[in-house]
Amino acid sequence: MTGPHHHAYVWLGSGDVLVKPGDAHRRPGHPEFRSAQVMPLECADWLLKPAARIEATFDEPKEAADWYAAQLDHYAGVFVGSYPPNPSYDETVRALSAGEDRVGGWWVSGGRFLSLNLIACSSHRVRRDLVCPLR
Repeated sequence: MTGPHHHAYVWLGSGDVLVKPGDAHRRPGHPEFRSAQVMPLECADWLLKPAARIEATFDEPKEAADWYAAQLDHYAGVFVGSYPPNPSYDETVRALSAGEDRVGGWWVSGGRFLSLNLIACSSHRVRRDLVCPLR
């Protein structure tokens, strides 16, 4: 893939793994980083994970926004508290059209954490040194 696009990533896991002890395994310099199933500390670092971790790839911002909204619907039953996430669809499309990431993270039932990510690629507007994991 060479043109601007977004890769989708999902992580749902025990909140204890996020701080197993400390967060070194969530940083690219750590030997376990690429194989660690936990989300990276910095969202753009998803692009450094193996391509097999990509849930979907979108060339069109509206398609990516549809995926993000569908994921929120899919996980609606596990959100904790009375305020489930409700990001604006139009704002998501605007952000993705501008080459920005759309990320969200929420504590969910059972002491778990859900991370939904649409990461800009080719190139990432902040981390231009990162290459597309599908190349």
